[in-house]
Amino acid sequence: MFLDLLFCGLAACFFCFLPDYALAQPVPVPNLNIQVGQSLTPQQTMDTVKLLVLLTMLSLLPAFLVMLTSFTRIVVVLSILRSALGTMQIPSNQIIIGLALFLTVFVMSPVYNEIDRQAIRPYLANTISQEQAVNVAQAPLRTFMLKQTREKDLALFVSLSKIERLNNPQTAPMQVVIPSFIISELKTAFQIGFLIYLPFLIIDLVVASILMSMGMFMLPPIMISLPFKLLLFVLVDGWYLVVKSLMETFH
Repeated sequence: MFLDLLFCGLAACFFCFLPDYALAQPVPVPNLNIQVGQSLTPQQTMDTVKLLVLLTMLSLLPAFLVMLTSFTRIVVVLSILRSALGTMQIPSNQIIIGLALFLTVFVMSPVYNEIDRQAIRPYLANTISQEQAVNVAQAPLRTFMLKQTREKDLALFVSLSKIERLNNPQTAPMQVVIPSFIISELKTAFQIGFLIYLPFLIIDLVVASILMSMGMFMLPPIMISLPFKLLLFVLVDGWYLVVKSLMETFH
């Protein structure tokens, strides 16, 4: 889907720079009309309502993308890494979020493939109903989230929801699994971020101590420590190590 959007954007840029004589040629484009009319059967009304509900749920897609996938852990760790380096807005937010999105697609691709095979394709082939498709699609996503969720966090929301004790975590409702997964992801992200921050903090402390011993109180330590932190990060191939460590935490 991302590649399709990229090709569409490139095509749009290409047509913008076409000469005038080329733009004057008639180009057939599809016409889309949205009309409000009288339905003949109750089924038509229900189909229209389902379409409106689906369009409304699409507006919540960014929240689902952030909270139900590995995106939260990845973007928090990358943000902490940038803060530890002290490079302010380099890499920019767009680069951080873009890298986190593509890493999320990489991590979640087995889950998406399973959902597509078990739920989406049978539903489009009219072999299962919409309710069955939703229930089947929840299973791979629930399995992924429970694998990354701590038992303590899951037990917290089970007790808060006042439901019966779960013999099998796979039977936990999604309203319990989702918040448990989110706080587990945040805790894991901060643990990884602490380990990343520690060596850069040591460099800052060493540089600050040297400057104080030399009497250079007015010189900001960040001006001296930043080149050393960048040099250390490049020498150890930091991006490779960070991304490799992040990907291994999901297996």
